[in-house]
Amino acid sequence: MLYNERNYRDESVLAATQQIMIAARTAPKSRGVDLVEVCTVTGEEKQRIVDEMRRIAEEENIQFFFRDALNLEQAQAVVLIGSHCQNLSLNCGRCGFATCAAKPTAVPCVFNTIDVGIAIGSACRTAMQLCVDSRVMYSVGRAAQNLGYPDNESDYVCALVLSVSSKSPFFDRK
Repeated sequence: MLYNERNYRDESVLAATQQIMIAARTAPKSRGVDLVEVCTVTGEEKQRIVDEMRRIAEEENIQFFFRDALNLEQAQAVVLIGSHCQNLSLNCGRCGFATCAAKPTAVPCVFNTIDVGIAIGSACRTAMQLCVDSRVMYSVGRAAQNLGYPDNESDYVCALVLSVSSKSPFFDRK
């Protein structure tokens, strides 16, 4: 039996996303409170994100959204990592308010955002270990959040776009 790697790229990336999502899930969380949501998007749902990115680029005249939409289109999958906004009762003042009680609901707790960053770092490390090209993209996260990914309650979403090809689409971007 002969198995050509080219015939299994999509399956291989999808298998890698399982380990990447585990890395994001098991990343340390502030105070041990897990507010992180993680999912993988491929196929038609990924194309919906591409379309939303192009809509944002057009309506808001943000050119790099067009470039990033092309990168997402060339990629096999995207792992989305988001967080629910919840005070952790640390009263640290890092959000600009003296206490958590004084912080308006619309202002995110910095620790929720930090948790997303730590999860993204763990996911990136795992993608690198699995030899999967990846790039963290705010633009993809924003478009995905508009569409309700990874869930409708996530207040902050970041994306790790994944590709397996002979040359990374995330290098030499125009």
